Amino acid sequence: MEHEHQCCKSKSKPWYRNKALIISAILALLSGLSYFVPLLEPFRKSLCMYFSRIWWAILLGLLLGGVIDYFVPREYISSTLSKKSKRTILYSVILGFFMSACSHGILALSIELHKKGASNPAVVAFLLASPWANLPLTIMLLGFFGFKALYIITAAILIAITTGFIYQFLEQKNLIETNSNTVTVKQGFSIKDDILRRIKGYKITRLSVLDGLKGVASGSVSLGDMVLWWILIGIGLASLAGAYIPQAVFQRFMGPTFLGLLVTLVFATVLEVCSEGTAPLAFEIYRQTAAIGNSFVFLMAGVVTDYTEIGLLWHNVGRRVAIWLPIITVPQVVFFGVIANIIF
Repeated sequence: MEHEHQCCKSKSKPWYRNKALIISAILALLSGLSYFVPLLEPFRKSLCMYFSRIWWAILLGLLLGGVIDYFVPREYISSTLSKKSKRTILYSVILGFFMSACSHGILALSIELHKKGASNPAVVAFLLASPWANLPLTIMLLGFFGFKALYIITAAILIAITTGFIYQFLEQKNLIETNSNTVTVKQGFSIKDDILRRIKGYKITRLSVLDGLKGVASGSVSLGDMVLWWILIGIGLASLAGAYIPQAVFQRFMGPTFLGLLVTLVFATVLEVCSEGTAPLAFEIYRQTAAIGNSFVFLMAGVVTDYTEIGLLWHNVGRRVAIWLPIITVPQVVFFGVIANIIF
């Protein structure tokens, strides 16, 4: 099968300048010191808990990103997710809904879609729809919240769609960066016909299989160089918060008031780790406070204000794209949170 392997090529750096390796070493050092410094023991336990929850999502995200990088031609993404029509945003949200990865796993896929030519509004819509509106989490939330979970999922999808539309407007007004990776697709180009042509010309041989495995691995490594160090920073900071901020603090200050929503917003910003991991804590907030709106803000705010995601957008997609994310989404999240507390 013909393919288009276009990993981001960069000059090889010495191993000691690899950011992911440096941050990993720091986290490992702190964990090792915890066996001699009791004060660091809660940090080690919190860090191990977080890694046990999300290691699979990170690996899955990098693996799928490598598959996309090697096997999916840039024309496919550009023709589907780069147009300036409203349909592009809907496609992105639908794709995000069916992705079974948590926020940290979806970061790698979002950046890979950007590398392949998806428009910046589409990337943001995909990123917002995936962690809290995905199909597996819908089932989990229904188990926790009953039919009230439908409000959370519907509001999350609406925020993703609305934000995507706003980003399209900003892009038209040149207020955010455009994706330079997008390629011009010939008129009349058919993804279906192109796939059939590639399948017809593909021959399974030992060499082609090895070439495919090497290509996927290379794409995953390239993607890891871009996103892994940001994810490790996020996990480290979240581990500090989880280790040294008592859970009672969350329950005490997260009442069904506007101030409680704002406090929830702040704590969710530093605590967001993984959608499946924090859903139980969101339910605990609801159980203790009976404020479904606060639980919604806790779930959503960890995505729209998380330093890991904003940092990745800043570094890989565009600074203005990153800056606009909390500006556009936070008011929507608070609005839906207030409405939820009034209704329920």
